[in-house]
Amino acid sequence: MTMDFSRRIYPLDTRELTEEQLAVVFAMTSRNPNAFDEIAKIVNEDKAADFHERWVLNYGHASVAEHAIIHMAVENVSRLACDTLEDNRLASYTEKSSRYQVLDRGSYHTPLELDKHSLMEVYKQSCEYLFEAYDECINRLQDYIGTSTPQRENERDQAYRLRLRRDAIDTSRFLLPASTLTNVGVTMNARSWEHAILKLLSSRIAEERDIGNIIKDQGRTITPTLIKYADRNEYLTSTRDALSVFTAESEPEVVHHGDVSARLVHYDNQAEIKLATSLLYSASLETYEDIWAKVCSMNDDSRHKVIRESLERLGPHDNPLRELETIEYTFELVMDYGAYREFKRHRMQTYLAQKPTVDLGYFVPQLIYDAGLQEEFHKAMDTSSNAYHKIHEELPDVAEYLITHAHMRRVLCKINLRECYHLFKLRTQPSAHFTIRRVMNQALDLVRECHPILFEFLRLR
Repeated sequence: MTMDFSRRIYPLDTRELTEEQLAVVFAMTSRNPNAFDEIAKIVNEDKAADFHERWVLNYGHASVAEHAIIHMAVENVSRLACDTLEDNRLASYTEKSSRYQVLDRGSYHTPLELDKHSLMEVYKQSCEYLFEAYDECINRLQDYIGTSTPQRENERDQAYRLRLRRDAIDTSRFLLPASTLTNVGVTMNARSWEHAILKLLSSRIAEERDIGNIIKDQGRTITPTLIKYADRNEYLTSTRDALSVFTAESEPEVVHHGDVSARLVHYDNQAEIKLATSLLYSASLETYEDIWAKVCSMNDDSRHKVIRESLERLGPHDNPLRELETIEYTFELVMDYGAYREFKRHRMQTYLAQKPTVDLGYFVPQLIYDAGLQEEFHKAMDTSSNAYHKIHEELPDVAEYLITHAHMRRVLCKINLRECYHLFKLRTQPSAHFTIRRVMNQALDLVRECHPILFEFLRLR
């Protein structure tokens, strides 16, 4: 019989196959010579479950689970818990925006840890006050902006009012606490979901453990076997507790208010040599050591020519070559919690965030001063801080719910040169939020000073 070797490219339909069946169909091609659609005809749900039990769970072929995709709608969870859920690199998230939507008073999470606790009233009063201040701030800012922002030529009245309200909402969100409820749509493969679930189940916070259990139960309706054994992870919990002993006495310097900042704590002094070597390596058949020696023997002009050849043709929508990933920068950033929540969406970086606290101070938007609302803003921050410290004495993890979007957070991040091009281009443009734009501009200035040739062709919008 003559074999048909003609090219075939076609989708496998999730309306006809479960996600577990799809994962098995792809996985079985390593041992089955038939076409994917022929394999699909013999893979029923029971066979898929049996395959996963034997090959994924017993023999450790976990990559099979990457073919099964689960879309999860997660609603009315705190932003604090949402941060943990979103702390997974291989995933896609779309979250409810606080820059464009007015959030309802009372839309905050009440931790289970405070049930029948004497500090419950302190917590609720603080959250209620912050939401009241948020509502009042929106209304007063909208009135102020209306007196100082003229209507544009040919701008419709409704569009003008929406623009004023959007700017008022964008500034007022600094008053919202981390307990604020949000909705997020999450898309992940089953292997990543397993990691996400075990992190949630290993949390010190009851809400996150509850979310982990619900996601596990709901996910098993789609992939009954692939996330079956996701559970609390002893390594995560015991290591976290062991390290906390070393930092038990450390306290941050308490400040009243602050500004975002960026420090470049590490960069490669041989970045130009390393990049030029990597670029030539891909175009050569020589060893890395031989190419490195050649590049080291070049003068600056010759090395710069190699680098320019790789960057000068970049268009506004082009991604730089992968070779740029060999160059890395490490920053320590201090940014408000609102900016941090946008920054962490860039998952090609490696970032380590310190625990949320009120003790690093808070950012006051200029518009608050312009509108004469600084007294009210400071009072709201004091309310948050006082409640935080009262609860922190007994329930330090629960106290984190009371930090606001204005409070500063310290983050260590390692970003490669290729991702720098994407990050700086996106987060320094006028449409980016003004605080993340400010800290990203600082970071960009630092790397440009170190390596001007590497950022010569970064075209900002």
